Amino acid sequence: MSQAVRPEARAGDAAAKKPPYRGWAGIRRAFGTPSALTMAVLGFGCGLPFLPIASMTLSTRLRDSGLDLGSIGLISLASFFYLLKFLWAPLIDRYVFAPLGPLGRRRSWLLAAQLGVAAGLAALAFTRPELGVAPLVGWVLFTSFAGATQDSVVDAYRIEIAPVQAQAALAATYTLGYRIGLILGGAGALYLAEFADWKAAYLGMAALMALPLLATLLSREPAAPEATVQRRIDFIGAFWQPFSSFFASNGWALGLALLVFVGLFKFPDQVIGVMAGPFYLDSGYTKADIATVSKLYGIWAGIGGAFLGGLCVAAFGFRKMLFVAALGVALSNLAFLLMAQYPSQIWAFYAAITADNVSQGFAGTVLVAFMSSLTDRNFTATQFALLVSLANLPGKFAGGVSGYVVQASSYSAFFVLSALTVVPTLLLLAWLWPRIREAPPPTG
Repeated sequence: MSQAVRPEARAGDAAAKKPPYRGWAGIRRAFGTPSALTMAVLGFGCGLPFLPIASMTLSTRLRDSGLDLGSIGLISLASFFYLLKFLWAPLIDRYVFAPLGPLGRRRSWLLAAQLGVAAGLAALAFTRPELGVAPLVGWVLFTSFAGATQDSVVDAYRIEIAPVQAQAALAATYTLGYRIGLILGGAGALYLAEFADWKAAYLGMAALMALPLLATLLSREPAAPEATVQRRIDFIGAFWQPFSSFFASNGWALGLALLVFVGLFKFPDQVIGVMAGPFYLDSGYTKADIATVSKLYGIWAGIGGAFLGGLCVAAFGFRKMLFVAALGVALSNLAFLLMAQYPSQIWAFYAAITADNVSQGFAGTVLVAFMSSLTDRNFTATQFALLVSLANLPGKFAGGVSGYVVQASSYSAFFVLSALTVVPTLLLLAWLWPRIREAPPPTG
């Protein structure tokens, strides 16, 4: 059976042999591990380059350089590696990055990826889009590949460095670091560009990568898998064995049910994502209101929810929290009815964003803990990257037609319908419930 079914069967490292305490002892053990601080710094390194190479900071720079909107949209596609990182994750699972081999399988790839991100950001500092976009696109591709590789290795490192009972806590501290990285890579870079120039902004981001680089050098390499499967994997097997291993561990029926559950878990939240911005404007809120409530206050509400999820999983285990999180994600959509009923009222905006972002952060941490328990440590990077993609794709596709649903009904009806999409998730969880086993707390 997989770790989700029998989590005690695969220990992350020596710490996994300790009894899986619940309650306050579980919280203390999960958040007290040195790996929690390491994950915060590594999360910072993952969040820092995302906006400068894949989103707002890059597009703002290009527009500031005089590029037309069509070109900016096309150039943004150069960051597509973040969506495809599962394609080369098997190589990260199978091989050590040879030039840095003494660091071990995980840290060698992690240091190489971080050096790549720092070098790419520094190179982007010296590119001049107004003189031609080809060099810029090339460096965005390079940095995107390095950043996506860094994400995959950090996920694998987190799963392998600590037992399943600590995964939610590590996900919470990772989220804190990641969000701080997003703030510095977004607002921080824009402030530097405003008061200095874009060269200083990108060089500043490159310099900040020294923090996760240092964390990688000072951290320990996860223990090698107890199984000897990895030694028997050839190049071709590195790509198909992660799939065969998952279904061999769970069986086809349970394996498919687990995958469908992961895909549906955050569906109610994701389906409304595209309509959020238009809804805010149509409800009478200004762009300043949206920036303050959604983009500033909302970030910290999400971090609070992530830590709440980590505390609850450490105290009560992830099985019960799967139910709480799934229900919370759906019911939080109903909070937007306050904004529909009280348009332009700032208190309604704060109430809705609090409910939505806290539930998102909570559910994200719980889902990470659950998906971490599903992975085979011989294929950690590959299986987790695939699960992350699966968790995001269904809602994204449905979000593409969400505008037509609103046009055919109303915002209020849309939010109610989005909340009701949790029903299949809860029915599937009821079927999975007796099949999800967690190690009991110690007695006596």
